[in-house]
Amino acid sequence: MNVVILYSMVTLGGAAAFAAMILFLVAKKFKVEEDPRIDEVLELLPGANCGGCGYAGCRGLAEALVKAADDGDISVLKCPPGGSETMAEVGKFLGLEAGEVAPTVAVVRCGGTREKAPAKLNYDGPVKCAISHSLFSGENGCPYGCLGLEDCVISCGFDAIHMDPEIGLPVVDEEKCVACGACVKACPRDIIELRPIGKKSRRVWVNCINKEKGAVAMKNCKAACIGCGKCVKECPEKIQAITMKDNLAYIDPDKCIACGKCIAVCPTGAIAATFTPPKPKPKPLPKEKQKPAEDKDKNSGEGVSE
Repeated sequence: MNVVILYSMVTLGGAAAFAAMILFLVAKKFKVEEDPRIDEVLELLPGANCGGCGYAGCRGLAEALVKAADDGDISVLKCPPGGSETMAEVGKFLGLEAGEVAPTVAVVRCGGTREKAPAKLNYDGPVKCAISHSLFSGENGCPYGCLGLEDCVISCGFDAIHMDPEIGLPVVDEEKCVACGACVKACPRDIIELRPIGKKSRRVWVNCINKEKGAVAMKNCKAACIGCGKCVKECPEKIQAITMKDNLAYIDPDKCIACGKCIAVCPTGAIAATFTPPKPKPKPLPKEKQKPAEDKDKNSGEGVSE
């Protein structure tokens, strides 16, 4: 019996040694040498592993940067959390010019607060936006509005977005947001958009994505864009930052100069800004309604005695 056990051990040991040798030879033959620059570039990246660059993590971006460096151009690759400063360091290390990274921030484009878009029914189902989006329009009836089930909040790895219980909408903390885009992908209604921070953090945007006609949109939300086009006409002719498509206005952040004129003319208050807009200047009366200068002089002299 002991002999049988001994033979079994020897046989299994020999088979294991043979397999190990085969694996060693195969690994040696097909060994892939990794560029040492990848680890060095990885050290320069912020290590957020947020996916905002389009890769699964910082290592994926580091590999892409080194490969692009071998091709002579890394300007198309970006690291949103690191910004221009990080990319400049990477470019300096790789000996190439890195592209400029305009700082951006997540913006929630929905003004359907509890006051402006009151609930018409109570939802009793899966507490997940992606699922409820396929089941019904929403408690307030708007098929384009925020569902308020916090998919965006859960997706954020930086604690930069929270649900405000008072208004019933998510609010972005600009100081914490790294513009990774996780909340953008998590929202099934495409309400969240990454927009440039702007000079001195001045930003203007249409706080609605409803493409329904004005009367229909207003039934569900009093802050909906009704496609009246007043903002388009108010935008300075040289700027032309606002366009109208499918009953919805859109402000191009690359063209907008944040003058705030469009905010004052919006009848539903659908345009939001990070600053207090200037009060509109009173428009001059038509010439036929203006009093002649002589009448003004006469009126000013009435009741005056020498």
